[in-house]
Amino acid sequence: MITSFHRSVGIAITMRSRTRLFRQWQRALAILIGGVIALNSADAAAPQVKTQAPGYYRLMLGDFEVTVLNDGTLSLPASVMTNTTEAETEKALARNFQKSPFDASDNAFLINTGAKLVLIDTGCGGLMGPTAGNLLMNLKAAGYRPEQVDEVYLTHMHPDHAGGLMAGGKLAFPNAVLRSNRRESDFWLNQANLEKSPAEMKEFFEGAMASVNPYVAAGKFKPFDGDTQLVPGIQVIAAPGHTPGHSIYSIESRGQRMELWGDLVHVAAVQFHEPSVTIQFDVDSQSASMQRRHAFADAAKAGYLVGTAHLSFPGIGHVRAEGNGYAWVPVIYSVPK
Repeated sequence: MITSFHRSVGIAITMRSRTRLFRQWQRALAILIGGVIALNSADAAAPQVKTQAPGYYRLMLGDFEVTVLNDGTLSLPASVMTNTTEAETEKALARNFQKSPFDASDNAFLINTGAKLVLIDTGCGGLMGPTAGNLLMNLKAAGYRPEQVDEVYLTHMHPDHAGGLMAGGKLAFPNAVLRSNRRESDFWLNQANLEKSPAEMKEFFEGAMASVNPYVAAGKFKPFDGDTQLVPGIQVIAAPGHTPGHSIYSIESRGQRMELWGDLVHVAAVQFHEPSVTIQFDVDSQSASMQRRHAFADAAKAGYLVGTAHLSFPGIGHVRAEGNGYAWVPVIYSVPK
C-alpha cells in the first residue's frame, strides 16, 4: 500500500529529475548557441577571395561551337564618350544603375567549326593593366590550348584586341595564321604614321607593332581585302570608321547567324539609345557612327545574334528597335545542347 510519505518521496524524486533534465537542456542549448557563434565568427574571420569564376561562356550556333572568352575589364570615364556631353553620359549611365568610371568587358570569341579552331580577337595581353590579360587562362579553363588555334582574326589592331597575340615574348598562338584587313595593318604597322601621330596615340601604334610584327616576321600574317570568306561559315564584312580597317565577322551555320561587331559599340547604356554618340578612340568618328546605325538597324530587322567586344560579358544578345533608338537584349544563360 502506497503511503502519503511514499507519494511525497516520489514527487520529490520526479521534481529533481525534471530539474536535472532542464539544467542539462540548458547546458546543451548554451553549447549549441556557443558553437553557432563560434562558427559565424570563424566565417567572418576568413579572408575575402575577390575573384570571379573562369570567364568563358559557350553556346552552339548550328554545328559551330562558340566560346566567349573574357580577357577582363577596363575602367573608362564618362568623358571618353564624344559627340555628347559628359553630363548626358552620366545621366544615361545612372538610368542603368551605373556610374563613371564604368567597367567595360573585353571579350574575344573562339569558333570551333569542326574543321578549324578560329579565335577572333585576343584581348590585352600585358598592354592594358592588371584588370585584363586573362584570355589564355580562360582559354585553358574552357578546355582548349593555345597551340590548338588554327587561325586568329582581328577586328582591328587596338591593344585591347591585339595585345594578347604575344605572351612572355613569344607567339601566344604558335601554330596559328594571323589575319586582318590590309588597311588596318598598313595604318598601324607604318612607322611614318607612328612618328606623326599625336602623343596620346603613339602607344596604340607601338602596341600594334609589338603584337603583330612578330607574326609578320614568322611568315604567319596574311592580310585580306574588304568583304571576303576566310573559312566556310566565317565571312568578313568591312566596317571602317573606328579604325581604317575595322572588320565585322559574320558567323553562320545551318541557317543560324551571329555577327561579331568588334568596337562598333562600347556602352550599351548610352549608344543603343543614341547611336550618334561616339568614343575618343575612333579614328573617323563620323564613319563609325554611320556603321553603328546601319548595324543596329540590320540586326533589329533580321533578328540574328550579335557578339560584342566591350558590352558586359558574355556580350552576346539581340538588338530591338525602341522608339527612335534601339535596345540591347542580352542572351539568357543556358547550357549548350
